[in-house]
Parts: sequence; C-alpha cells; structure tokens
Amino acid sequence: MNAARSTWRDHAWRLIHADAQAPALHMALDEVLTDEVAADRRPPTLRVWEWAGPAVVIGRFQSLRNEVDADGAARHGIEVVRRITGGGAMFIEPGNTITYSIYAPLSMVAGMSFQEAYAHMDAWVIEALHALGIDARYQPLNDITAPAGKIAGAAQARRGGAVLHHVTMAYDIDAAKMMQVLRIGREKLSDKGIASAAKRVDPLRSQTGLPREAVIARMIDTFRHRHGLRADALRAGEIARAEALAAAKFADPAWTGVVP
Repeated sequence: MNAARSTWRDHAWRLIHADAQAPALHMALDEVLTDEVAADRRPPTLRVWEWAGPAVVIGRFQSLRNEVDADGAARHGIEVVRRITGGGAMFIEPGNTITYSIYAPLSMVAGMSFQEAYAHMDAWVIEALHALGIDARYQPLNDITAPAGKIAGAAQARRGGAVLHHVTMAYDIDAAKMMQVLRIGREKLSDKGIASAAKRVDPLRSQTGLPREAVIARMIDTFRHRHGLRADALRAGEIARAEALAAAKFADPAWTGVVP
C-alpha cells in the first residue's frame, strides 16, 4: 500500500440524505462539498441525492448538441445540466434513479490510477448489491454491471485535496422517453427497437423486486457496516454557497452549452 494512502476507517464518515433538490443545486452541492472536504472544513461525506424533477446530466467534456435532443427534453419538461466531472450523459427521473456522491480526502486514492480509484470507491455498493441478490461487478472504467445489463455509471474528479466520486444507478427506466431525449445510442438501437435500450441498462427494480427506499437503506447500512457512518446535514453556509453557485453557474445556459 502507498505509505501516504489513508483507509476508509481512518476517516469519520458523515451521511447527508436531504429532501429533494433541483438538478442545478445538486451540481453545485457536488462542487461545494468537494471543496469543503478538500479544505478540511467538513469530514468525508456520503451524500444520497433526492431529485426534485427530471433531468439529463451531461459530463464536463461533452457537447450538449451531440448528446441531448433539445426538443425532446423540452417536450417532457426535462432540465439539462452539466456537471464538473467527465463521463457520459445520464437520464434522470426522480422515482427511477438512485444517485450518491462520495467526498473524500485525496489520500484515499493516493497512488491509484483512475481505474483503481473507481474500483476502490465502488466496492461497498457492489457488496450491497450482492446482499440484494444481484451478481454485480465493477466494469472498467466507470460502470457497475450485472449479467442482465448495466446498473450504474460513475464519474470522478480530483479537486485540490479531495476526490469527488458520484454514481447514478437505474432503479427503473422509461426507455422510450430516454430515447426521445438522449441522442447517444440511437444509431446503435435503430434496428433493434426500444426494448434493446432497456436491456442495455437493467433496472434495480426488476432485479430486486424491492422499493427504491429499501435499496437505498441497504446501501447505507452496508457503507455504515464497512466504513462507519454518522447522520449529518447540510450546513447553512454550504447551502447558501451552493444556491449562489447554482444560479451563477449550473443554471446558466452558457455553462450548460459550453463546447469544451
């Protein structure tokens, strides 16, 4: 092991599981909380998201025009936002999605390649999925899969003294709507029909038969058992900073539409 590397148990982990929030605010919270952990103003934190509305979240280096059908998104009332991490576009519906972020000191991934860091950060959730009867595994670089199909996609960024690792999991999915909103994959699926899109992303609902809340509860319990976890809440200053950042950056069409 790298001498400078810390372990999960070296840190006093906190849990944030707040009420539903707007997509742009979620993007801002990721930036703010990563910076708070980097500055040692907040302990390492697991945040489980609740979504206030449907969204498409595109990666930091993606082209909005290439990824999203603007007419389809508008027709379905779907907000499009850009995150600070790389990776691909995610189609989000509040009751159909499980999203979480981990904000950790950079020492957690010291000396690791990105592939090693992804596997390290996802090991606990793969254990949780196994406990739910799913033969889940990490698939490089940034997917969690099962024999039935992809379950989740991850993204990661290293900022200052912290690493941000977040994952979006498909609890359920409206494949027909997704294909009206996302451009990617249309050509691949055009001769196979919408059913093929659903198979490419296999929802947790069909694999577990459990309510979304029960899946989240098992995930949190697994994290707590492996690494330790205490309930926490967003602080007033964190919320204020995130709200300002959401308005100035993440809800700004200039940021969303930037061509890297």
